Amino acid sequence: MIRSRIAASLPSRPEARRLLLGTLLAAIGQGMTLPFLFVYLTEVRHLDPVIVGVVAAWMGLLGLILGGPAGALIDRFGARRVTLPLFLCDAIGVASYGFVHSAWQAMLSATVCAFGGAAVWSGQNTIMTSVTTEKERQHVFGLNFAILNLGIGTGGVIAGYIANVHHAWSFQILYGVNGIAVVAPMLILLSMPKIGGPLGKPAADGDAPAGPKPGYRTVFANRAFRRYALFVTVLMVCGYSQIEIGFPAYASTVAGVSPRVIAWGFAANTGTIVIAQLFVLKRLQGRSRSRALALVGAIIAVAWLVLGLGALGRSSGAAIPILGVVLCSTVFAVGETMMSPVMPAIVNAIATDELRGRYNALTSMSWGLTAIIGPLTAAPLIGHGYGTVWLVLIGVGALAASAIALSLHRVLTPREDGRDLTDAEATSADPTPVMADLTDTAAPDLSALRDRTVPTQAGPDGAVLSDAQAALSVPPGVLGHPAAKSDAPGAQSGLDTSDKLGTTDRLGTSIGRGMSDGRGTTDGARVSEPANR
Repeated sequence: MIRSRIAASLPSRPEARRLLLGTLLAAIGQGMTLPFLFVYLTEVRHLDPVIVGVVAAWMGLLGLILGGPAGALIDRFGARRVTLPLFLCDAIGVASYGFVHSAWQAMLSATVCAFGGAAVWSGQNTIMTSVTTEKERQHVFGLNFAILNLGIGTGGVIAGYIANVHHAWSFQILYGVNGIAVVAPMLILLSMPKIGGPLGKPAADGDAPAGPKPGYRTVFANRAFRRYALFVTVLMVCGYSQIEIGFPAYASTVAGVSPRVIAWGFAANTGTIVIAQLFVLKRLQGRSRSRALALVGAIIAVAWLVLGLGALGRSSGAAIPILGVVLCSTVFAVGETMMSPVMPAIVNAIATDELRGRYNALTSMSWGLTAIIGPLTAAPLIGHGYGTVWLVLIGVGALAASAIALSLHRVLTPREDGRDLTDAEATSADPTPVMADLTDTAAPDLSALRDRTVPTQAGPDGAVLSDAQAALSVPPGVLGHPAAKSDAPGAQSGLDTSDKLGTTDRLGTSIGRGMSDGRGTTDGARVSEPANR
């Protein structure tokens, strides 16, 4: 029974399952070194802590700069061609950390790693989108996040038995293994030569649209994506970027707990994600994604409140601050289980195939930006005794992110928001065949009916009908009557079943979309939401 449940939770296509395996292997290697970069460079290689901070910020800045061009390259050449060499570059950079002895060598290793990681996440998300159906995509992204945390936690446990600040060779082993693990997703991608190509289909001769080619200007012109990017920036500044710097700093200096307690908090965070992710995914299916994100902001605000209450109880003994730190990390993890599947699902629902790489790259750049802003806000405030001010700011900011998510609900279409996944849309990863079904079928030859004289009958409203019209039950002058459901190209405008075929985003017009959004619109076509943006 357990095996059948696990199989049911996996994506339908074997290519997607292999990609998840690559995520797990790479995450184990990442977990072996993730907690130790600062400790390794300062205590083993004896670099100045300020230099180490500059190295970390340099990586974030390079990632921010390189993310945009990387997304454009993915759209043009395909994620496969872009990510394969970058995996190798990342592996070399990670392994080289083990041989760092000076500041310039640390900067060089960081630069190589930043180049290697510039398009890895956006490229992997683009590839994963191409091998999953829309119905399972949100589930798969959440599963990928749970596997990522499982791998990082496993790697951290293994590294705990190897790392020793008195033996540099122990860290050389860890960084070497991490470098090998980074190559695993590359080898898995090499074993699947048919995936990862350009998603946008080139226009036929004479069919190219007039005007400039779609690019980042098109992405920024999308109102829904602009609102989403604002939400991501605010939530990450007040949430995720603080859990790595602000959270441990506040826990140690204000709450007064030991590093071991902080490690317990991170362990509770990882364990909660691994255990709760599948349950949360099941509850999210078919529900509004924007409202789920609004709930995420509220949950993160509650997590910071718990941390503050724990620090206030410091005078009552050590138990209350310890409980506050561990419980804060656990509550924060619940928000992560909701955030991780919903955010990439929204991005890839908004994105078009020809610009999917750019959409995912901009999302990754938002994370990179907040990775710079977060430490710059937390360290000065907490370091100068304004920990309470820091906590209030990020708590209010998380609630502001919730308000932005609620406003996002109004600019997303039901399909983008996960509320209108019909069976036809959910089971099709490529909308082109549906469009072909509507346009490629030849119209029936009615010349015989046109050339012969036929008897007439009276219609229900007194109108004169021919036998052919009576047989088809087509009232005169009405083209889109349900009985005249032709697959001919000219018959699209009156299809009553258009919402079942997902024509809102597949054809660029929303024919009969009112049937799915409750407005009762069944006649005529109107401009789709993406065009309005």
